[in-house]
Amino acid sequence: MPDDPAPTLAAAQARIAAVRPAAYARTRNALDGAVSGLSPYLTHGLVSQAEVLAGVNARHPLEMQHRFVAELGWRSFFRHVWQRRGDGILRSLHGGVLPDDAYGDELPADIRLACTGVPVIDQAVRTLYATGLLHNHARLWLASYVVHVRQVHWRVGADWLYGHLLDGDLASNHLSWQWVAATGSRKPYLFNAENVARFAPAAWHSPGTVIDTSYDALAQLARRAPQQAAWWPATAPTPAPAPAPAALPLPSALAEPPLFETPSRALGLSPASAATVRGRDVWLVHPWNLGALPAGLPHDTLVIGLYLADFHQAWPWSERRWRFVNHRMAEITPLRWHAGAATLRSALAGARSVRSVAEPHLAASLPRLARCEAPAPLFAPVETACDSFSAWWARASRGLATASELLAAREALAARKVPAG
Repeated sequence: MPDDPAPTLAAAQARIAAVRPAAYARTRNALDGAVSGLSPYLTHGLVSQAEVLAGVNARHPLEMQHRFVAELGWRSFFRHVWQRRGDGILRSLHGGVLPDDAYGDELPADIRLACTGVPVIDQAVRTLYATGLLHNHARLWLASYVVHVRQVHWRVGADWLYGHLLDGDLASNHLSWQWVAATGSRKPYLFNAENVARFAPAAWHSPGTVIDTSYDALAQLARRAPQQAAWWPATAPTPAPAPAPAALPLPSALAEPPLFETPSRALGLSPASAATVRGRDVWLVHPWNLGALPAGLPHDTLVIGLYLADFHQAWPWSERRWRFVNHRMAEITPLRWHAGAATLRSALAGARSVRSVAEPHLAASLPRLARCEAPAPLFAPVETACDSFSAWWARASRGLATASELLAAREALAARKVPAG
C-alpha cells in the first residue's frame, strides 16, 4: 500500500503524476502492486475522476479499454446504481446464496479483534485499523470470509468496514459487499489460501486454515445451513492472534478503534450562526467536495465548511478520517460548522443565496439547505437501468476508443450542464 495520504491538493496531484498505468494493469491485484493510492482523494473530492484521468492520460495516453479507465468506471457504475436505487443499496438487491435471515446479524468478536487464526483475515483487520486503508483484493477476501465462511449478513460487514475506512463511500463499499455476497451479482465471490499466496506477502498466507481448500468445497461451505457450521463451534476458544508486522503498529490490545458521531473540539469547528450569513452569498463546502473552489465564485462569497450531524449520527467516522477531512477543509475555509439539518436551515435562512455541490451522501438534507450544482461526471449518464457493470460499461464506453475521446465528450457534456435546482 502507498504511504499514509496527506490531506492536501499537492499530495493528490503527486499521486496522479506517479501513476504508471502499465504497472497498474499488470500488478494491481497484488497487495504490493502498483496501485494509485488515489481513493481517499477521489472519495472526498480533492480531485475528480476527470482530473485524475486527464493527468494520467497526459503522461501515458490510454485506450478506452485500459484497466485503469475501467476501474474509474466502477466508481461511476456504483454511483449509477445508487442514483437509481437510493437507500435501496443498503438492502439486498436480490436473493443471494441463502435467504437474508439465514445470516448472522453481529460481527463476531474474533473478527473485530483480528484473532480468527486465519492470517489473511487477521492481517486485513490489523491493516484496516492501523491505516484506515485496505487494498481492494484484501477487501474482497475479508468480505468473502465474513459472508460465506462465517455466514454474517453482508450489511453487517459493510457497515463495520465503512466506519473504519478513510476512503469509505457508501455506494462503492456497500455495493462491493453485495457483489461478493451474490445479492448484487450472479455468483458469490470466493477465495482460497492458494489465491492469497499468489497475491499477498508471506505474513498473510493461510495454509492449514478453513480457506485452505478447493473452490468447490468453499461453495458448499457457503451454501450450508447455518446450524451445519460445526467447524466453528460456539464454544471454541478464541484463537491467539498472529504476530503483526513491525510496519503496522497495532491498537492497544488489538481493541477496535472507536468511531465518532461528533468531531473532536480540537478540530476547531463552530456552531451555526445566523448573524454570520445574514445578507451574504454563501458557498457550502462539505466532506465530498474538498477540491479547489469554483473559478467563478464572487470574491465576497462567504465559504462555510459543513458537517451535517444527521449524517454522522447514522454513519460515524474514525478519528483518522475526521482529521483527514478537516485538515483539507480548514485549508479552504476557517469557518466550519457542525450542526443538524434543522439548525442549519434556520441559520442559513437569512442568507442572500446558498449554493453547494450535490452529493448523494447528503441527498436527504443538502438540497433543502442550498441550491446544489451537479458536478459534470466523467462518463456520460447511462439512462438505461443497469445492475451489472458489464451492461453499464457497454453503454458508457460505446463509440469511444481512447481516454482522450472520453475526456473530450465529458468537456462537451460539462459545457451543456445546467445547475441542479
